[in-house]
Amino acid sequence: MKKKISIAIDAMGGDNSPNKIIEGIKFFLDENKSKNDFVINLFGKEEILKQKIEKINMASDLIKIYDSKSIVSDDEKPLTAVKNAKNTSMWNCIQHQLDGKSDISLSAGNTGVLLVISRMILKMMNEVSKPALAGLWPNQNGMNVVLDLGANIECNDQNLVDFAELGSALFKSLFPNEKPKVSLLNVGSEEMKGTETLKTASKRLRELSSEDNFIYKGYIEGNNIMSGDSNVIITDGFTGNVALKTAEGTAKFITKNLKKSLTENFISRISIIFSYFSLKKFKDKLDPRKYNGAIFLGLNGPVVKSHGGIDSIGFYHSIDLCYKIIKGDLMSEIKKNLRHSKSV
Repeated sequence: MKKKISIAIDAMGGDNSPNKIIEGIKFFLDENKSKNDFVINLFGKEEILKQKIEKINMASDLIKIYDSKSIVSDDEKPLTAVKNAKNTSMWNCIQHQLDGKSDISLSAGNTGVLLVISRMILKMMNEVSKPALAGLWPNQNGMNVVLDLGANIECNDQNLVDFAELGSALFKSLFPNEKPKVSLLNVGSEEMKGTETLKTASKRLRELSSEDNFIYKGYIEGNNIMSGDSNVIITDGFTGNVALKTAEGTAKFITKNLKKSLTENFISRISIIFSYFSLKKFKDKLDPRKYNGAIFLGLNGPVVKSHGGIDSIGFYHSIDLCYKIIKGDLMSEIKKNLRHSKSV
């Protein structure tokens, strides 16, 4: 009998938890009624979780609850919080993965604490010097994987090469029918532009480029990230985080002002009737909930961070991301890529 995909979830982290967590799990169960190849391990205050589950009539043999009395606060600093983190819902969630009882962990809790705990418990892969935070980002043809999004403010060329191997492995696990096409984020597409670190990383990525791991496409500028010419975008954590926040703000600005323009007078309101489906498609494309879930890469097991302020629909998408990561055998893809890079 094939082993079920096992997802460990911290039910107490983030805003409006555990309500949104339980509701997100219900959406996931409803969307996967025909499947019986997964189990969800839920960590939190058992009495509260059982009450929430009963209230929305979500009894399922696919959910297992593990009592955790303590919670990591959203405003605690990582180094001080770690001292008191043992036996919290977040800690127990990651520990369950280390013990081999879960394949992947998911939390909407404190990002800094989650990263430190994950690294402390799961440890870094020997072949990787720094962990990276990767995210999904829509493009013209489908989806990008972008990293690093904030785990590392400063990176050397080896870090960027590692990120390319990790990011392309993630892309292959999520989209097995597509070829990873890697680009380095830079201030220009010309070879002479950029820092020495970028130039060295670019040279090494060109040498590594092959059908076995990824196709290197060279430099990419910020205005072309969503063109679809590349689907794995590599940068340092400082630049990646600024780019991500800028894109999120731009998307909000566009949707807010489009809505305002379409409702400011009678004629524009009438026009909505004729363009409803096009507008709905546009809104869905920019809906941040569909891309919820940043993935910690470089550890001896995948960990997904859901946005703390996301709603239940967004949390459902992060659970679905966890399912797809394990279904696509991410860790095997990473090991294959790293073996290839060390042999070149």
